[in-house]
Amino acid sequence: MLDFGNRTVVVTGAGGNLGSAVAHAFEAHGANLALFDRDRDILGAAFGAEDDNRLLLPVDLLDRERVRAATDIVMDRFGRIDVLCNIAGGFHMGDPVHETSDRTWDFLMDVNARTLIHATGAVAPHMLKAGRGRIVNVGANAATRGVARMGAYCAAKSAVTRLTEAMSAELREHGVNVNCVLPSIIDTPENRAAMPKSDPRHWVAPEDLASVILFLSSDAARAVHGAAIPVTGLS
Repeated sequence: MLDFGNRTVVVTGAGGNLGSAVAHAFEAHGANLALFDRDRDILGAAFGAEDDNRLLLPVDLLDRERVRAATDIVMDRFGRIDVLCNIAGGFHMGDPVHETSDRTWDFLMDVNARTLIHATGAVAPHMLKAGRGRIVNVGANAATRGVARMGAYCAAKSAVTRLTEAMSAELREHGVNVNCVLPSIIDTPENRAAMPKSDPRHWVAPEDLASVILFLSSDAARAVHGAAIPVTGLS
């Protein structure tokens, strides 16, 4: 049984479909939660009010100093950070590579890769000082190859995988495990609305992806380093 009692978990993008599923899963296993998202109303709608075991922290993940300030609040409250789940991300498709705008490129690299760098930059020093920690990032199964009209997205999510591998090589000797998951289409209301003719039974339920993330965050995964694990739903 997974037990996160007395452990502190930071979840970025916590107000989204996957972020809230991950946060609720950790909460069910006893974790203290520090929930990052861009808007307090989004966090409040997903989790209600703060309590002794739950911090709601509105923060712009593209602002490095604000991310550090939010992390300091977590340390002041709980005294430790055991797990960082980099859930924040975004998707856009439709443009061939030769027509990709700077706006699309910057958006996808920022929301998928820069947010990860800022969150990890704020949290990793505390894990290094403690000599322990788990970091789990969210890549994409689509980014294992180039896909037409998804070049910028594939590049951004490929960056997540390469950053995961690099961080693992840098941090594993210091007691910090870094891994990532590569989901296919996640079963969300937004994806159902965007793809009404698709069969969501073959997609990945947020709760199922959360279960894999919990495993990678647990002591059971202490020997797993730098893995990029496909999570592609039911057969």
